[in-house]
Amino acid sequence: MSRRWPLARLGKYIRQRKDFVIVEDDKSYRRVTVRLRARGIEERDIVRGSGIKTKKQFPTKAHDLLVAEIDAKVGGYGIVPPQLEGAIVSSHYYMYEVDKSALDIRFLGYWLQTTSPLEQIQQFIRGALNYAAIRPYHFPELLVPVPSLDEQRGIADKIDQIATRADEARRLLRGIEDDQTSLLLRRVEELSRAAPRAPMAEVAPVVRRPVDVQPSKWYPELGIRSFGKGTFHKEAIKGSELGSKRIYRIEPGDLLFSNVFSWEGAIAVVQPEDKGRFGSHRFITCVPDPDRATAEFLCYYFLSDEGLADIRAASPGAAGRNKTLGVKKLEEIKVPLPPVRKQRDFCELLRRLRMANSIHGQTAASLDHFMPALLDHAFRGEL
Repeated sequence: MSRRWPLARLGKYIRQRKDFVIVEDDKSYRRVTVRLRARGIEERDIVRGSGIKTKKQFPTKAHDLLVAEIDAKVGGYGIVPPQLEGAIVSSHYYMYEVDKSALDIRFLGYWLQTTSPLEQIQQFIRGALNYAAIRPYHFPELLVPVPSLDEQRGIADKIDQIATRADEARRLLRGIEDDQTSLLLRRVEELSRAAPRAPMAEVAPVVRRPVDVQPSKWYPELGIRSFGKGTFHKEAIKGSELGSKRIYRIEPGDLLFSNVFSWEGAIAVVQPEDKGRFGSHRFITCVPDPDRATAEFLCYYFLSDEGLADIRAASPGAAGRNKTLGVKKLEEIKVPLPPVRKQRDFCELLRRLRMANSIHGQTAASLDHFMPALLDHAFRGEL
């Protein structure tokens, strides 16, 4: 933090708001939540008043400072955006009106994203780790740098300009990835158009590898992201904590389905880095016959419009966890089988695109680290 700027108690510029509303059962209400690490405030849900147990709630106002009682210790605070004015929060949040004649809202919002408020908050934390909370009189005790209002606005303008460019770079990267996915899906559709077909039971039968769970051992689990976003690693679970839960060994190269979320694209090929991980009975593992199909081609077929339609038809139910993919129905789906040579060419295209995405991922990671560094320079007076 720059020594050029005077420090003042935040309480000099904020005033706690305590006005409330009484929730009516027959009305709908927007609720908001504060993202951790000061990453903003977003809509949580829209619910009927009859579904809200505590009827005394607090309405948000645009540009108020909103602080989560328990999550403040991990950056649970931010400025309410205009589009969320009128939403409600419970008494576990504190709201403060900001004196905009002395403190620029954008300047304050950017300062909240630095490490300074988080470090200062730690001195007020009391209670068990999971439930450690601050009181409403703690946040006003924080010391905030207060240059002149004109200088605050100038600093916020510069950060806005740079942050906008970083956001544009992120959008460009996402656009490139979307284009790559569209290219792969178009190629799958071309290969599938005139290809012969055979049921999954013949091409890529279901394979279960049951595990004899040992109470003293740890079992790292694997997860699948929806919308074709691949696998991810979950924390390990000790055998003694699994209870009656059945788990199965998963191997690289498996074609993996989440039986509750396949209908929204929770389908993936297990990667080499996923070796040694396990999945619950809710995962269906299929192993393709290498002379007839590749896991990558089948995966992208099931992510195409035609393939997803097949999956949804095999997943009866209303929505969410009620739409369960049945093993027998999956085995009955007839999948296209273009020549294996062409499927392997598709795999090579996928490999090259993934190499490019690896570079994009490094760029995105650099952008994620860029903002904290930018703010650090800005509040040292070096921008």
